[in-house]
Amino acid sequence: MSKAVRIHGYGGPDVLRWEDVPLPEPGPGEALIEQKAIGLNYIDVYFRTGLYKVSGFPAVIGQEGAGLVVATGQDVHSVAVGDRVAYAGPLGAYAGSRVIQADRLVRLPDAISFETAACIMLKGMTAQYLLHTTYKVRAGQTILVHAAAGGVGLLMCQWARHLGVTVIGVVSTEEKAALARDNGATHVVVGTQSLASDVKRITAGAMVPVVYDSVGRDTFKTSLECLAPLGLMVTYGSASGPVPPVDPSMLSAKGSLFLTRPSLATYTAKRSDLETSAGDLFSVIASGAVQAGLHQSFPLRDAAAAHTALEARQTTGSTVLVP
Repeated sequence: MSKAVRIHGYGGPDVLRWEDVPLPEPGPGEALIEQKAIGLNYIDVYFRTGLYKVSGFPAVIGQEGAGLVVATGQDVHSVAVGDRVAYAGPLGAYAGSRVIQADRLVRLPDAISFETAACIMLKGMTAQYLLHTTYKVRAGQTILVHAAAGGVGLLMCQWARHLGVTVIGVVSTEEKAALARDNGATHVVVGTQSLASDVKRITAGAMVPVVYDSVGRDTFKTSLECLAPLGLMVTYGSASGPVPPVDPSMLSAKGSLFLTRPSLATYTAKRSDLETSAGDLFSVIASGAVQAGLHQSFPLRDAAAAHTALEARQTTGSTVLVP
């Protein structure tokens, strides 16, 4: 037997139950990993509440973790027993041990700990594709990053600074403003009441070529006001709720804007893209240019408390759950 946190229905943090589960066995193309650390992400809340659907109940949520390969099924060539590995994407992370498709695992360099890997895989590869592929930022540009003191936000601030990009970070408190500044945000705006005016002042009227918005409903329209003509609106999260339906003519009226809703699954669907993204991330972390930002740790059995803290915006940076 093994231990896992499962949900038997959608709801609040109280639906997360610490339970005994059968120890799974890997099938063809799969690997069994003994998990050492598990990443906590806001997308876990979406699956817990039903905003995103699981395939059936009971379900183990969570999409990020790191550990040791302890067994493999047939036709596995990408990893071997004893390998230190990490992953982001496939549901099932809230468990002491789990089976996963082996081609979704990447080997960890010696310089990257399990805890670091578990808190950077999902957020870090998200930051990688947002800055390098969804919109390829260039030195000298100014960009806008919402939730700049969150897990993805702090990584983006650091990585953008490393690339010579000026970041306008948006946060909810003065405490988070200081954290964003310490992690590379050149300008920080607290709250969104006058965000477009603040961006106009900071950019001397030029506005920004790209907005990265993980907040969703509450900030979507304000974010559009911050874009320069032909700018790109990247909505990649829904912390305040899903964005309501959008009339495409609004994009035209505001300067022929572009809108995208990307996902890590698409950007790393090919094994080669997964390896490139993870490789870029491991390199920038190992160089010291970007810090993982692990600020909180909870025992896996206390996942409900971790979710409560996350939703109350009591966490900063990254959080891991330890089996």
